[in-house]
Amino acid sequence: MLFEREDILPVILAMGVALIISFIATPLVKKLAYKVGAVDVPKDNRRMHDHPIPRMGGLAIFIGCVASILLFADMTRPLQGILLGACLIVAVGVVDDAHPLGAGVKFILQIVAALIAVWHGVIIQTIANPLFFGDNPYWNFGVWAVPITVIWIVAVTNSVNLIDGLDGLADGVSTIGAFTMLIIALLMGDLEIAVITAALVGACVGFIPYNRNPAKIFMGDTGSTFLGFMLATVSVIGLFKLYAMISFIVPFIILGFPIFDTVSAFTRRILKGQNPMKADRSHTHHKLIDMGMNQKQAVATLYLVAGVLGLCAVMIVTSGYIKVILSIVALVGVAFTVARIARYPHDHHKKEECGGQQSDQAEHPQENKPEAPADGSHKEV
Repeated sequence: MLFEREDILPVILAMGVALIISFIATPLVKKLAYKVGAVDVPKDNRRMHDHPIPRMGGLAIFIGCVASILLFADMTRPLQGILLGACLIVAVGVVDDAHPLGAGVKFILQIVAALIAVWHGVIIQTIANPLFFGDNPYWNFGVWAVPITVIWIVAVTNSVNLIDGLDGLADGVSTIGAFTMLIIALLMGDLEIAVITAALVGACVGFIPYNRNPAKIFMGDTGSTFLGFMLATVSVIGLFKLYAMISFIVPFIILGFPIFDTVSAFTRRILKGQNPMKADRSHTHHKLIDMGMNQKQAVATLYLVAGVLGLCAVMIVTSGYIKVILSIVALVGVAFTVARIARYPHDHHKKEECGGQQSDQAEHPQENKPEAPADGSHKEV
């Protein structure tokens, strides 16, 4: 799909403006985090940092993304619902990062945010038949459309939250996911979705310099739940609206890593007879660290996984020479990442590698407040 320069300009501007605003806002948010006590203090062996680090940095991502969307996107009813739901998600995240909320309260409010989006038209009504047989090539969910959509939104929101365990991991994986959606939107000629995803990409990239190892600030629940909510809802109004086979496969491929990590964690706990909501140190990023990787190696590896999944998703909607180009890009990306991993020493206990992302603060009750031993924040929901 080819565009005129005038068509593509809002996409470029949306990304650039979101990046600049997010980058400028992050130091201000960092000061605010210290003032309100939103500081992550390491108190267990699952945390990868060894000194207090402010969280709530996701507020800068939110500000950059939403400001850019308001400037360059057409304010449709579904987009209004997404932004209203996102405001609720971020408000809950800000409160939770500073004064931890219970898991049940957060879960209910996430459902409310999802219902706000659904009420405004963000709903999965139809997908292609994933079974490859039957007279009807599509499945219409009918009365089940609302609960299925709410489950999707809440599940993806928490999946991104749960992978936020190393410096830059959730931010980078979300960037790759949003960028993949951006490319697909451009290929499908959907400039509305392209502008929204471009703003999300820009806001994430603007935050990365502060969040990469060693992190100066964490995004907190404010950022991880916002990114998950945005990826989930945008996939509904974008990818799930495509009445082709990709409407079922592509969203799951793009978000494959966080979905896999969450499903495997819950399945593992259930098989062991444990409470599936009970936190442990067996997420994918923990396993990579235990295998001997340092933070940068583990994050680079998971970036590679997310990137390859993203390329697979794009290749599904493309054909001909574009697939050849993407295959070459994938091979170059693999080679580059392997070279980067090989360059780093396998000493993940080094102090300089221990800035440490919030290490699953989505699931760590009673551990995060610097002055409150009974901190009930960041339980898995």
